[in-house]
Amino acid sequence: QVHVRESGGGLVQVGSSLTLSCLVSGRTISGSTMGWFRQAPGKEREFVATTGGFTEVAEFLRSRFTISRDNSKNTVFLRMSNLSPEDTAVYYCASSPIRFVNGVVAAEYDYWGQGTQVTVSS
Repeated sequence: QVHVRESGGGLVQVGSSLTLSCLVSGRTISGSTMGWFRQAPGKEREFVATTGGFTEVAEFLRSRFTISRDNSKNTVFLRMSNLSPEDTAVYYCASSPIRFVNGVVAAEYDYWGQGTQVTVSS
């Protein structure tokens, strides 16, 4: 059984930085694709970043967000900087059993975490 668990969310001020963590059990992330998505109130879930055979961050976030992984800890990170209220959302981590997938489409992932809330206050 695969479990995905996000952590690191919280309430921060505009301009702050925050790093989210995603711990996976039951699957080795070195052989898989991992992704971050987010969903703001009243909006659809959107792609944030992916790492696997390919690494990509959504273009409109690329200057502020970075995705990385620590295979020894089976953990993926999302580093976010210069946060704005528009970044307020629930952030989800997802895992795909296939290493070389596009990674930007939610349907490519088979296991998801429960999400972690990020709230940016002005």
